[in-house]
Order: sequence, then C-alpha cells, then structure tokens
Amino acid sequence: MAVTIAVLSQKGGTGKTTTVRTLTDVFRRIDLDVLAVDLDPQGNLSDYFDVPADADPTIADVLAGHVRAADATHGGIIPANLGLAEAELVLAGKMGREMTLRRALREASRRHEVVLIDCPPALGLLTVNAVVAADYALISTEAQYFSLQGVEQALEIIELAKENLHPDLEWLGVVLNIADLRTIHSREALAQLRERFGEAVFERVVRQSIRYAESAERGVSILDYRPELGEDYLALAAEVLERVGMEEERGRVAELRAELVPA
Repeated sequence: MAVTIAVLSQKGGTGKTTTVRTLTDVFRRIDLDVLAVDLDPQGNLSDYFDVPADADPTIADVLAGHVRAADATHGGIIPANLGLAEAELVLAGKMGREMTLRRALREASRRHEVVLIDCPPALGLLTVNAVVAADYALISTEAQYFSLQGVEQALEIIELAKENLHPDLEWLGVVLNIADLRTIHSREALAQLRERFGEAVFERVVRQSIRYAESAERGVSILDYRPELGEDYLALAAEVLERVGMEEERGRVAELRAELVPA
C-alpha cells in the first residue's frame, strides 16, 4: 500500500502547492511511483504540472463516483478545476461524506508507492477528506506573525479526524515556507514554531524566492529551473522520507542532491 501524505494549510500563500509539486518531482527522480492528487478547486497544482485546463475526467468525477481514480489520472496527477467546488457542495449532503476520498483512492494506493494530496487553502470538507484518506498530514506555513495560530487551527482538524474518523492518522510535522531568515520577523516566527512544536518543525526551512512563482508559471520543476533553490526541497524530502520510515529512499535523495547541486 502507498504511503499517503496530505499537505494542508489554514490559508493560501503558504507554499503548499509548490511543496507538493517539488516533493513529487524529488520522489519520482529517486524512482518512486508517485500519484499527485489536486484537491484544490483553483487547480494550481494541475497548472504546475502543465495539465490542460479542459482535462477530463478530474478529481470531482472521482469524488462523485463517476470514474475510478485510475481513469482520472493524467500523467501521474489527478487534476482539479472549479468544478470541484460544486462537487464539494454535492458531497456535503452524502452519508459518510468524510470517507469519500479514502474509498476512492483505495485502489490507487495499491498501484503506487506514494500518494501526495494537495489540499485546498481552507479547513473544510475537502481537507477533512484528504486527512482521512492519508496516513500522514503535513502542515505548510509561512514565516508570518499569525503562522502559529494557523498551524494550531490545522492541527485541530487533524486531531478531530484522528479522534473520530481515522485513529491511525499521524501528524508528520510542519514546514516553514516562504521564509527570509535575514529578517527578524521570519526568525521570530520560526522560533515561535519551534518553541511550541519542537521537533515536529522540519529542520529545513524553504527560502523565499520569486523563482518558485516563475517555475510554476512555466510548468517546470524548481529542480530544473533553479537547482540551487531546489536544494531546500531535497533536504525536506529527505526529512519526510526519514519520518515515514523510508530510509533506503532517503539515501537516494543524497545521491540526487550530489547530481543536481554539485559542491
């Protein structure tokens, strides 16, 4: 069965989608079979993977039960578009609605080694579906004053899902994104997170850079666009693999780093 990780945040602009996109790329480069799932009606992850806007079927069709996840997979990603917002409304009226994605991905989890879910930037029904479908939940936050509050709100969703729907769910940790540690504000945000959550905060901080937005606009991984910035995600990927117990694969990341970012 695949290791399934839901990446969530309390709001937009935290680097969540770039994290999913780049971790997917890193894992594939070390020969892991990865399925990416876009669960955001904005479809930013789909755009980042350069999936056509009119791709059909999508995750909305999977949640509605019209198609299997395998039939909605386009180049290793199940895409999303604004139709997902309508699907969420329909989903809200169904019995067992929180388990819909978990059931839909059951077959896919047997076909892949890793499933990464990009949640919408809100803590609603779609995000609940994502964490219930996942083995692990990873929180992305930015280096801002309210980052601690946002992480605690996301943690509430994780704990509610764990208590009521999915007792085996584990919190993988929180990654600080879009950070400029040259500023006092960013350093204070990081210190707050580490004081509150300790080792749950990933060691690697992802640096702030306009290059991430540029690579997204071009539909190109940051590992190809600016490998030296991709180093942040290579280190993050190694930490993620260590936390989910994939030590052999973690070793492959070190080899990839040596190839992409020579000393």
